[in-house]
Amino acid sequence: MILSTSEPRGSARERLLARLLDAFGDALPPPEMSLREVAARIGTSHALLRYHFGSLPGVLAAMLTAQRSRDNEALLRAARHSTFEEFAEAIWRTYTRPEQLSRIRGFFSVVGLAAYGPGDFPEFVESIGDLTVALASRAEREGADAQEAREVATVTVAAMRGLLLQEVLAPGTCPKDAITLILRMRQDPSVPG
Repeated sequence: MILSTSEPRGSARERLLARLLDAFGDALPPPEMSLREVAARIGTSHALLRYHFGSLPGVLAAMLTAQRSRDNEALLRAARHSTFEEFAEAIWRTYTRPEQLSRIRGFFSVVGLAAYGPGDFPEFVESIGDLTVALASRAEREGADAQEAREVATVTVAAMRGLLLQEVLAPGTCPKDAITLILRMRQDPSVPG
């Protein structure tokens, strides 16, 4: 995947995506920005963005997919030999940094749209399970069978996303050490949730 315009290779869509990522960095266009304004910011036409991405939500979904892919690759490299718990903590730290707030809001915005039309966001929907797969592999490495590993990874990622949504909607209400609570529940199901 192209993440910078320094190499002008790839399809027109990939080159546009690279320009979007260069222009907005780790953030997303603010919600009040129109597709025309996004196009102007990267020096192209809104018709070209519409052609390649369908809509402003399509632009956001493509950007989020690329940004999350880059984040996940970095997480996997950094946590190559980590335990399930260490990897879950690294994921939580990555996505709870204050500078991630724009992307977290954008993520839930696109998730809401994809819930009504998953076929409109195929790459985004396909990428939703990437962290679950990576966490499940850690659980299997630690002795869980494949089904149990997938289930515990799914619940862990769902709990993290739920808490992130809570933090977006009601800032400051997320437990201070939420990831520790999530991981304790994995080890001891009697821990109250």
